Amino acid sequence: MYKTIFFDLDGTLTDSGEGILKSLEYAFREMGEEVPPLEKLRMFIGPPLVTSFHEYMNFDDEKTELAIKKYRERYVVKGIFENAPYEGIIELLEELKNKGCRLAVATTKPEHMARTVTDHYDMTKYFETVSGAVGEGDTKADVIMKACERMNIPENEIKDVLMVGDRKYDIIGAHECNMKCVGVDYGFAPEGEFREYGADYTVHTVEDLKNFLLR
Repeated sequence: MYKTIFFDLDGTLTDSGEGILKSLEYAFREMGEEVPPLEKLRMFIGPPLVTSFHEYMNFDDEKTELAIKKYRERYVVKGIFENAPYEGIIELLEELKNKGCRLAVATTKPEHMARTVTDHYDMTKYFETVSGAVGEGDTKADVIMKACERMNIPENEIKDVLMVGDRKYDIIGAHECNMKCVGVDYGFAPEGEFREYGADYTVHTVEDLKNFLLR
């Protein structure tokens, strides 16, 4: 049983799809751009926005900056609350905490926004830290290492920490930090992504995740 567990936020702890997708649609319309199909918009959930606009839309830096600005016009007011913990997540966090596990959030969502979400759903109390991005260039590995530093986890013990996430960025970041990652495919990963990027474990439901973490 892993005693220190880091969780991604969007697509892992909370189903944030509605707010993110509607805010993306708003951003594209405000910019006079054609709104991409839903399958493409769903790819934006998980990675940093700057990465998504570059990778999926081929926007240059200036256009990406504008797109993020427009996205946040709606997201910070409304979209952030079009969101909810997955069924069973709160109970899982409480059980892990009661068993003495050390828990953290490690997300590339801006840290103040991540904290707004965990506060809103009364989840912050389960975590030693909510580690998020403080700059547009922060990677998953950056926020993972920041969480390790805040929790005073020695370098030689990082390998004993487990990352839980729903996208390739969680797997890549975890492996860059020498830790293992369990992929939750109830989130937003496209089919085959966990296999392609070498998730160490995969679970299909929150109940499966509970059984894995408490085994």
